[in-house]
Amino acid sequence: MALELRNPHSILAALDRRPSQVLEVRISSSRPADAWIAVVDRARAAGIPVRTGAAIDPGRQRHKHGPTERTGGGLAKVKPPVNTDVGELWAPAHESASGVWLALDCIQDPQNVGSVFRSAAFFGIRGIIISKDRSAPVNATVCDVAAGGVETVPFAVVTNLRRALQEAKDNGLWVVGASEHAGQDVFDLDRDRCWLLVLGNEQHGMRRLTGETCDEICRLAPRGDVGSLNVSVAAGALMAVLTQTR
Repeated sequence: MALELRNPHSILAALDRRPSQVLEVRISSSRPADAWIAVVDRARAAGIPVRTGAAIDPGRQRHKHGPTERTGGGLAKVKPPVNTDVGELWAPAHESASGVWLALDCIQDPQNVGSVFRSAAFFGIRGIIISKDRSAPVNATVCDVAAGGVETVPFAVVTNLRRALQEAKDNGLWVVGASEHAGQDVFDLDRDRCWLLVLGNEQHGMRRLTGETCDEICRLAPRGDVGSLNVSVAAGALMAVLTQTR
């Protein structure tokens, strides 16, 4: 079943990476914003049907604060992104002495998953593992919030996260879990390694077996009066640290 993407930046990324899987573009405004004009031009150049003046069901946006340049001008019907085989994620680890991958352990809010993908694309993350059970699927909301990140960062959905973490270790990665209860600060980690950063559920953190599989557990120590961060914000901050060489 096709996804209905409403962020022109997520649509442009799909047009760049897999234009044959963009099925249709609909534009509701007679004077679309620049980002939507770019979508129309790219779609027409690829031979993709474009409908102008089409009424757009607000759908996922009905609870937002109204249309914006990013979400109010149209939509595209796009086939869902295809996840990568988990074994293919480790290929870059054999080519470099450092790098960062992510694992999402039961993150359930698609807004959080989308934000993690966007940050991952910004920081050059090599790949993402997503646990299949009790996790948000990579749906239209995730793609739109990611603003193209889903198209640029390879990801694998796995039924057994612990096995995938062990496979990462076998391929030369070091696994570090994020926990606000850890004694070690992320700044103390050796950044000249290939790291797989594990992020846990919004309420409960990492599952016990996931934590036991990690080589290290770290925290991002607060510098102010608030002691914790939303998981997607924490993920971005942790990625910023781990992707910087000393």
